[in-house]
Amino acid sequence: MPATPLEVENLSAGYGPTRVLEDISFSVPSGARLAVLGRNGMGKTTLLATLAGQTKRYDGRIRIGDTDVTGMPSASRARKGLGFVPQARCVFPTLTVEENLFVGLKDRPKAALQEAYDMFPRLHERRRNLGSQLSGGEQQMLSTARSILGRPSILLLDEPLEGLAPVICEELMKAFAELAKTGDMTIVLVEQRIQSALDFADQVIVLERGRVAWAGTPQALSSDHDAVERLLGVGGLH
Repeated sequence: MPATPLEVENLSAGYGPTRVLEDISFSVPSGARLAVLGRNGMGKTTLLATLAGQTKRYDGRIRIGDTDVTGMPSASRARKGLGFVPQARCVFPTLTVEENLFVGLKDRPKAALQEAYDMFPRLHERRRNLGSQLSGGEQQMLSTARSILGRPSILLLDEPLEGLAPVICEELMKAFAELAKTGDMTIVLVEQRIQSALDFADQVIVLERGRVAWAGTPQALSSDHDAVERLLGVGGLH
């Protein structure tokens, strides 16, 4: 399905009685790329999990295109076009790479697997290996490719570069950029590698204690040295 806009309005959510997100609002146009930044523990992962329907929502609305998905369970949101690649990667360890990818095909023909192999040739080389036999970087590629095979209109990526070697990070970010160039997918990226996220995104929000503390373009954030140091804890960006 084609890319769709994502709209979040006055969203508050958390786990049980604990509120993590408070009154968050933002919108991402069709085919755009949003980076969600912030120090550890500020609510970035909770935000993506809430968008995917995996937390307790207290207030606010979530819309995918023309559809209000606020009250929908995770599976229904996925059917409406929401793809989620969690931080934990969630690869099936006892299935081969190819069998893992079959799960992502949904109703598409087997030939569509070639899309995953074109994006990540390494997966084709490892297609008969079990998920448990893959490196962290290969598991991230597999988790990402499996989600993309379902052709989501909105893709949520939670710290895809965490713990990976620089060469693998570069390969993943190149693949994400190629995806974004097609305009077929709206992408929301949570990432601790700030410069990689800014190079990728066309808009940014920074979370501070579960609230949006800054919003704007990557260029504006890069030049706002006070915000970078205060909200992200780094002295400057290159």
